Amino acid sequence: MSKILEMAVGIVSAHASTTAMTKEELVSELTEIHAALKKIECNDTLAEEGQTEQQPAISLKKAFGKDKVICMICGKAMTTLGRHIRMVHQITPAEYRKQFDIPRTQPLAAKAYSEQRKQMAIDRGLGEKLAKARADKRKAK
Repeated sequence: MSKILEMAVGIVSAHASTTAMTKEELVSELTEIHAALKKIECNDTLAEEGQTEQQPAISLKKAFGKDKVICMICGKAMTTLGRHIRMVHQITPAEYRKQFDIPRTQPLAAKAYSEQRKQMAIDRGLGEKLAKARADKRKAK
């Protein structure tokens, strides 16, 4: 089921839960809302295509700090950018890097956060466990 159709069904379901509606009214409203959402999506797509290159909200150097990274689209600070740019801005990390000329070697996570996760993995012995599991797998073959 398409995302637009799911949204339309959700809207009509919410309306139908508070208002008594006949089958014909439900179908009619679903059709109208679906068409309206599709029209909005088409207008948004046309607007996005017509936009010029977006200027960053902050400089590349200031965006990547030790304790936080700042989204260059909206200026919001967080520990990791990957999920934020996918969910809020609907772009992939690769598209984000390309849009703002961010090198592939630059992590989209705060340095302190990455170091903390690395230390947690070392403390749990994950590297050693992985090496042991791989060695056991080779022996089994």
